[in-house]
Amino acid sequence: MMTQVMMNRFHKPILSPNQCGSSLVQTIDAPLPLVWSMVRRFDNPEAYKQFVKSSTMRAGYGGIGSIRDVMVISGLPAGTSTERLDKLDDDMHVMVFSIIGGDHRLVNYRSTTTLHEEEEEKGVKTVVIESYVVDVPAENSKEDTCTFADTIVGCNLRSLARMTENMVA
Repeated sequence: MMTQVMMNRFHKPILSPNQCGSSLVQTIDAPLPLVWSMVRRFDNPEAYKQFVKSSTMRAGYGGIGSIRDVMVISGLPAGTSTERLDKLDDDMHVMVFSIIGGDHRLVNYRSTTTLHEEEEEKGVKTVVIESYVVDVPAENSKEDTCTFADTIVGCNLRSLARMTENMVA
């Protein structure tokens, strides 16, 4: 129930004809405060994003408007990404960032991540929803662009789940 509310409120972007986007959902068997403590750390994406080698804050200290430079692991079609924190709401558990530069093809990429709790048979779980919108490069299809982004986001969400679940195990 709450997942649909969050999807409708935060994860229904309007796409232009040259854009694609998607929403991915990960249920995590760990308390929301623990999961949020990792997600909200704009200054430390490498804590759970496995394709991030390192990051450096270029401006700010992790609050809204902060800018980070991210070094990506080898093997991906990118080396660096410059990202800006657009929204950070500790009450609603919402984080939004945009990619504003770098040597990659994710132009006008904007990510929205929300967290909420869902009651299940085995107790309360944390549900993380991450959605994005990105321009489709002229030489790529929407399907290829979304498949690439979905793969990265999905791996990051699974890594977040593994790390936080292991912390409470």
